[in-house]
Amino acid sequence: MNNRKSIKGTRVNGEVRKEMSRILREELKDPRIPEMTSVTDVEVTGDLKYAKIYVSVLGNDTEKQHAMEGLRSAAPFIRSQLAKNVNLRNTPELTFVLDESIEYGAKMSKKIAELHIDSQESEDTDIQ
Repeated sequence: MNNRKSIKGTRVNGEVRKEMSRILREELKDPRIPEMTSVTDVEVTGDLKYAKIYVSVLGNDTEKQHAMEGLRSAAPFIRSQLAKNVNLRNTPELTFVLDESIEYGAKMSKKIAELHIDSQESEDTDIQ
């Protein structure tokens, strides 16, 4: 029984994530929310009452803060769109969480690449 719940939960999270991405891309017209805002993950509680929506915003800290304010103010509209397009027993209350893992990963990749270039340059000078 427990396995069935987790499969259902995974399916619900995926459906909500897909629809949230579509709503952000096609329905929201708030200028505070940049086009480079994406839904990275969704966690819907088992009773379908609450959902954490993890979003990634490309930009500086001020742009991220404005985007989160825009998402919070648009939450009732987003929730109504979700209710129309995803058939759930309850439409969850939405909580938006800024996910900086993509940006962190990009910074780490850049640092690793820089280290690799530095080590290549030091090897080249050692050979000469």
